[in-house]
Amino acid sequence: MKHPLRLARFALLAALALPTALLAGTVDYVLDTEASTVGFETDFGPDLITGTFPLETADLKLDFVNVANSTVSVALDVTGAKASFPFAAQALKGPKVLDAKEFPKMSFVSTAVRKVGDAAEVTGGITIRGVTKPITFKAELFRPAGSDPADHAHLTLRLTGHVLRSAFGATGWADMVGDEVRIVINAKVDAKG
Repeated sequence: MKHPLRLARFALLAALALPTALLAGTVDYVLDTEASTVGFETDFGPDLITGTFPLETADLKLDFVNVANSTVSVALDVTGAKASFPFAAQALKGPKVLDAKEFPKMSFVSTAVRKVGDAAEVTGGITIRGVTKPITFKAELFRPAGSDPADHAHLTLRLTGHVLRSAFGATGWADMVGDEVRIVINAKVDAKG
């Protein structure tokens, strides 16, 4: 799938071909909240319910030499959720699903990052409705088209994965709405300093 910002995809492994001195150590990144999104989709009979959550914070530390030293944590604003059907956002934030009044935040904190082919896997804990469960996201990095491969100042991190909402007690309308929720996080980040 072509990224809408026309970013040139590059792999974490590609960084290993660059001189170690250029990439030594972990780089801290700051989130551009206005340009970042968290999307989701789930089955609704023969249709899909899609939507977004505002990405509130992200703490990214990337090590292009030793990928295992990288860490990712993100927090989402459940109260700002939007959905493709008019009633779906209200139901999503209600007590039978995410219960935004009681649990206004959703979060992910990585525990391990490892190279897998030309991408990476980021394993960690996702917290929904106060319940934390393990999840593994596929992670891909993108840099602006035409930028130097050694330039990691501006990146987009794309995380894709899925959860079963029933595992977190979000069981409302199970007879109409699917259990699997697919998640796509696009975090646009800039290197600090």
